[in-house]
Amino acid sequence: MAKQDYKELLNELDRNKLPVHIGFIMDGNGRWAKKRNRPHLYGHRAGVKALRQVVELGVELKLQYLTFYAFSTENWSRPESEVKGLLRLLKDQLKKEIPELMEQNIYAQFIGTTVGLEENYWKEVSSLVAQTHNNTGMVVNFAFNYGGRLEIIEGFKKFMTMHPEEWHKLTPEEFGNYLWTAGQPDPDLIIRTSGEKRLSNFLLWQSAYAELYITDTLWPDFDKVELIKALLDYTSRERRFGGRNE
Repeated sequence: MAKQDYKELLNELDRNKLPVHIGFIMDGNGRWAKKRNRPHLYGHRAGVKALRQVVELGVELKLQYLTFYAFSTENWSRPESEVKGLLRLLKDQLKKEIPELMEQNIYAQFIGTTVGLEENYWKEVSSLVAQTHNNTGMVVNFAFNYGGRLEIIEGFKKFMTMHPEEWHKLTPEEFGNYLWTAGQPDPDLIIRTSGEKRLSNFLLWQSAYAELYITDTLWPDFDKVELIKALLDYTSRERRFGGRNE
């Protein structure tokens, strides 16, 4: 059966109810590759194409913030060949995409830690995304060498370094200013592919009241149609943030 044209689904979407910030847990690259008797990196390369489709639709819908879980602090435990391949893929793909990011006025940045990364590698990739930092359009965060628990610890350390005598004044609202996502709204929607039902250390603080959307679709197969399906599901929900709508 032919895949549904995403433009047909767009007509069903209430654009006044779209999320401001969407997080993506891009899961299933390895399983996608295994089904095709190919190495994991083959799946990761295919996953880049899915990410590109999501960003393209984000621009079309005028979404404001997208955050992609690109590489976690736990991913270092994977086979060395896969880790090196992932890091190389990220850098090479970023080089290719910079002209498009500039043309679409996209502001790109990394959120995460530099611990474990080679200094020259970090300088190269950070200088690449820095080219976009005068752009004023959609913000695309790459959660790279990222861990939610580490982010919270580092945020508290930063607060205590800056305000060592004021720990008792710290509020949840103010604490967000010391996280790697400082200045950005919390995600309204977290999308996880491949059917797994967990956050996997992704935006733990920020996702306190995010809506969760789980799909069995593996990330390399996640396209514009799949994203619109997720958005249609989101716009049909009633968000209460712990309260009650009478």
